[in-house]
Amino acid sequence: MINYTKDQLNSMLKDVQNKYDEYVKQGLALDMSRGKPSPDQLNLSDDMHEIQYDAKLSKADYRNYGILDGIPEIKKMFSKILGVEEDELIAWGNSSLTMMYDAVQRAYTFGVYGGKTPWGKQEKLKFLCPVPGYDRHFAITELFGFELINVPMTSTGPDMDVVEKLVSEDETIKGIWCVPKYSNPDGITYSDETVLRFANLSPKADDFRIFWDNAYFAHEVYGTEDKLLNLLNEAKKNGKEDMVYMFTSTSKITHAGAGVAFLAMSKANMAFNKKLLGIQAIGPDKLNQWKHVVYLKDENGLKEHMKKHQALLRPRFDVVTDKLDELKAEGFIEYQKPRGGYFVSVFTQNGLASEVVKLCKEAGVVFTPAGSTYPYKKDPNDSNIRLAPSYPPVEELKVAIDVFATAVKLATIKKLITE
Repeated sequence: MINYTKDQLNSMLKDVQNKYDEYVKQGLALDMSRGKPSPDQLNLSDDMHEIQYDAKLSKADYRNYGILDGIPEIKKMFSKILGVEEDELIAWGNSSLTMMYDAVQRAYTFGVYGGKTPWGKQEKLKFLCPVPGYDRHFAITELFGFELINVPMTSTGPDMDVVEKLVSEDETIKGIWCVPKYSNPDGITYSDETVLRFANLSPKADDFRIFWDNAYFAHEVYGTEDKLLNLLNEAKKNGKEDMVYMFTSTSKITHAGAGVAFLAMSKANMAFNKKLLGIQAIGPDKLNQWKHVVYLKDENGLKEHMKKHQALLRPRFDVVTDKLDELKAEGFIEYQKPRGGYFVSVFTQNGLASEVVKLCKEAGVVFTPAGSTYPYKKDPNDSNIRLAPSYPPVEELKVAIDVFATAVKLATIKKLITE
């Protein structure tokens, strides 16, 4: 809460305005809009692509067609890492987002295991969207004509009272998007209670699916790993494993443009989906999967590799969160410091997020557009802004976050004066 008199605010406004004007004059061109790995992070995995494939060392000739669900070596390695059985896992192409899109498209065209009617032949479709959340998730279901329903995020995950009520009463609700560990953008890890309540959902729809995008399963920033219960295994205990689709990838582990994506699901779901996948494709890039196995070796090898990422990410996050701590202490924003992932979620006073992003852009610093973390890009409070610290060099990041802080103060002070 900001407690200043009008005279104090007017005095502050003059100083903040002068500082902002100086940034505008500098002609900056900085970008904090997307959570991409930095070039230094990408350099960490360059050696992987120097690995020469030797067909004599593999279970089949991976230069050829076939092996629809991924090579046995990578399935063995990542089934242990992800805590699922090998025959519950598909290792596929570069992007888990592509696998999510395909899962929606298959359900839309052909339905899901246990469902009576393909989604696309039903009169009305709805999808639950925890907010703030991941814009690319929302874009997929919006493209297919779903009505997107906001579900508030709490400090322990989506508001499960809301989720349970909605899915139990409305058969037109077909699924929910989730980023359960170091969520995008809040950095929240779902609590055990939240995961257990997901595992015990009783949806009215017979074709409801939980899209569990565990993108940041190994992406600690501050060294203490959050623990996340395994949703698929917990759902098995209730006989409800068919409603779970679990996704992840190595896109922010090795090379973002040359990773391996994974989908874990029940054996019944697997049989249903593999029939369709077998018509869609002959097999994934098995040589790339082989290189990942040789390079990362095992779970310990992956953890050691991720420590190198952490060493590059932590200084960037520190620059951002140190400045945000100051803004929060002064009452200008609310935010929760993330322990991992790729984003920081900031809440301005209501009605100011769009103005802050606009001011930053005019000063030469691009942030994710306000509203992007909500379906249809409409934040009802116009208060949430997603910051992406990973890509810019630290020195650029210091300037960018100072411009952001200046814009927040400028917009907030002007609003308070007019009120």
